[in-house]
Amino acid sequence: MLITASLAGLLGLAAITLLYLKRVSFGAALVLWVGGFTAASTGLAGPVNDLLGALLSAVNHN
Repeated sequence: MLITASLAGLLGLAAITLLYLKRVSFGAALVLWVGGFTAASTGLAGPVNDLLGALLSAVNHN
């Protein structure tokens, strides 16, 4: 778990750095950050997956 949390932190730091350097847009950095949590399976992976599922469900119903 310690290695997984560190990986999520590094991916978050990479997203912030890329955003600060204006290499990516805010949306792309957000996708990178959310993808990092789901790939790393941290404690936030469950709520992030639930949020993504709710968003996809809402898009499909409209």
